[in-house]
Amino acid sequence: MGERRRSTRQKSLLRGCIYFNNRRSAVDCLVRDISPAGARLIFSDAVSVPEAVDLYIPHKETTLRARVQWRHGDEVGVVFGKDLALSPAPVPSSDRELERRVEKLESELASLRKMLRRLKAELAPDADEAA
Repeated sequence: MGERRRSTRQKSLLRGCIYFNNRRSAVDCLVRDISPAGARLIFSDAVSVPEAVDLYIPHKETTLRARVQWRHGDEVGVVFGKDLALSPAPVPSSDRELERRVEKLESELASLRKMLRRLKAELAPDADEAA
Protein backbone atom coordinates (compact mmCIF):
# COMPACT_ATOMS: atom_id res chain seq x y z
CA MET A 1 0.00 0.00 0.00
CA GLY A 2 1.43 3.40 -0.99
CA GLU A 3 1.73 6.46 1.20
CA ARG A 4 -1.44 8.57 1.00
CA ARG A 5 -0.26 11.48 3.15
CA ARG A 6 0.58 14.82 1.53
CA SER A 7 3.36 15.54 4.03
CA THR A 8 5.80 13.17 5.68
CA ARG A 9 5.31 12.63 9.39
CA GLN A 10 8.26 12.91 11.74
CA LYS A 11 8.72 10.19 14.35
CA SER A 12 8.22 11.56 17.84
CA LEU A 13 7.76 10.57 21.46
CA LEU A 14 5.93 13.65 22.66
CA ARG A 15 3.54 13.61 25.58
CA GLY A 16 0.13 14.95 24.63
CA CYS A 17 -3.36 15.44 25.94
CA ILE A 18 -6.60 15.63 24.02
CA TYR A 19 -9.42 17.82 25.26
CA PHE A 20 -13.04 17.48 24.25
CA ASN A 21 -16.54 18.13 25.58
CA ASN A 22 -15.78 21.88 25.80
CA ARG A 23 -12.47 21.10 27.59
CA ARG A 24 -14.33 19.35 30.41
CA SER A 25 -12.85 15.98 29.43
CA ALA A 26 -9.19 15.15 28.90
CA VAL A 27 -7.23 12.02 28.00
CA ASP A 28 -3.43 11.71 28.01
CA CYS A 29 -1.74 10.28 24.94
CA LEU A 30 1.60 9.81 23.23
CA VAL A 31 2.20 11.62 19.93
CA ARG A 32 4.14 9.05 17.90
CA ASP A 33 4.19 10.70 14.47
CA ILE A 34 3.47 14.32 13.63
CA SER A 35 3.44 16.58 10.58
CA PRO A 36 1.91 19.96 9.79
CA ALA A 37 -1.13 18.05 8.46
CA GLY A 38 -1.76 15.48 11.21
CA ALA A 39 -0.53 13.05 13.84
CA ARG A 40 -0.74 9.50 15.11
CA LEU A 41 -1.76 9.30 18.77
CA ILE A 42 -1.39 6.30 21.05
CA PHE A 43 -3.45 5.87 24.20
CA SER A 44 -2.70 3.61 27.18
CA ASP A 45 -6.07 1.90 26.69
CA ALA A 46 -8.66 1.78 23.95
CA VAL A 47 -10.61 4.97 24.58
CA SER A 48 -13.66 6.52 23.01
CA VAL A 49 -12.39 9.64 21.25
CA PRO A 50 -14.95 12.01 19.67
CA GLU A 51 -14.58 13.20 16.07
CA ALA A 52 -13.27 16.68 16.98
CA VAL A 53 -10.64 17.28 19.68
CA ASP A 54 -8.04 19.79 20.81
CA LEU A 55 -4.55 18.24 20.96
CA TYR A 56 -2.29 19.89 23.55
CA ILE A 57 1.46 19.19 23.33
CA PRO A 58 3.11 20.56 26.51
CA HIS A 59 6.68 20.30 25.13
CA LYS A 60 5.77 22.65 22.29
CA GLU A 61 3.25 24.65 24.36
CA THR A 62 0.85 24.18 21.48
CA THR A 63 -2.82 23.36 21.10
CA LEU A 64 -4.11 22.13 17.73
CA ARG A 65 -7.70 21.61 16.61
CA ALA A 66 -7.91 18.14 15.12
CA ARG A 67 -10.40 15.77 13.52
CA VAL A 68 -10.17 11.99 13.83
CA GLN A 69 -9.29 10.43 10.47
CA TRP A 70 -8.91 6.78 11.51
CA ARG A 71 -8.95 4.49 14.59
CA HIS A 72 -7.25 1.18 15.25
CA GLY A 73 -7.21 -0.29 18.78
CA ASP A 74 -5.35 2.12 21.06
CA GLU A 75 -4.18 4.29 18.11
CA VAL A 76 -5.95 7.23 16.52
CA GLY A 77 -4.94 9.22 13.45
CA VAL A 78 -5.91 12.88 13.42
CA VAL A 79 -5.74 15.60 10.79
CA PHE A 80 -5.30 19.26 11.57
CA GLY A 81 -7.57 21.78 9.86
CA LYS A 82 -6.00 23.88 7.11
CA ASP A 83 -7.46 27.05 8.58
CA LEU A 84 -6.47 26.13 12.14
CA ALA A 85 -2.94 27.32 12.85
CA LEU A 86 -0.80 26.55 15.86
CA SER A 87 -1.77 28.60 18.87
CA PRO A 88 -0.38 28.90 22.37
CA ALA A 89 -2.23 26.70 24.81
CA PRO A 90 -4.54 28.61 27.09
CA VAL A 91 -3.55 28.45 30.73
CA PRO A 92 -6.43 27.04 32.78
CA SER A 93 -7.75 29.52 35.34
CA SER A 94 -6.72 27.18 38.16
CA ASP A 95 -3.11 27.42 36.93
CA ARG A 96 -3.36 31.20 36.79
CA GLU A 97 -4.69 31.25 40.34
CA LEU A 98 -1.87 28.97 41.50
CA GLU A 99 0.71 31.17 39.74
CA ARG A 100 -0.70 34.28 41.46
CA ARG A 101 -0.62 32.57 44.87
CA VAL A 102 2.98 31.39 44.37
CA GLU A 103 4.08 34.94 43.43
CA LYS A 104 2.37 36.31 46.55
CA LEU A 105 4.01 33.68 48.77
CA GLU A 106 7.44 34.35 47.24
CA SER A 107 6.99 38.05 47.96
CA GLU A 108 5.98 37.34 51.56
CA LEU A 109 8.96 34.99 51.97
CA ALA A 110 11.35 37.70 50.73
CA SER A 111 9.85 40.17 53.22
CA LEU A 112 10.21 37.69 56.08
CA ARG A 113 13.85 37.00 55.18
CA LYS A 114 14.56 40.72 55.15
CA MET A 115 12.88 41.13 58.56
CA LEU A 116 14.86 38.19 59.97
CA ARG A 117 18.17 39.70 58.79
CA ARG A 118 17.22 43.02 60.41
CA LEU A 119 16.31 41.31 63.70
CA LYS A 120 19.56 39.32 63.70
CA ALA A 121 21.50 42.55 63.13
CA GLU A 122 19.68 44.20 66.03
CA LEU A 123 20.43 41.25 68.36
CA ALA A 124 24.10 40.91 67.36
CA PRO A 125 25.31 44.03 69.32
CA ASP A 126 23.42 42.77 72.41
CA ALA A 127 25.22 39.43 72.16
CA ASP A 128 28.60 41.26 72.28
CA GLU A 129 27.56 43.11 75.48
CA ALA A 130 26.51 39.88 77.22
CA ALA A 131 29.92 38.29 76.58
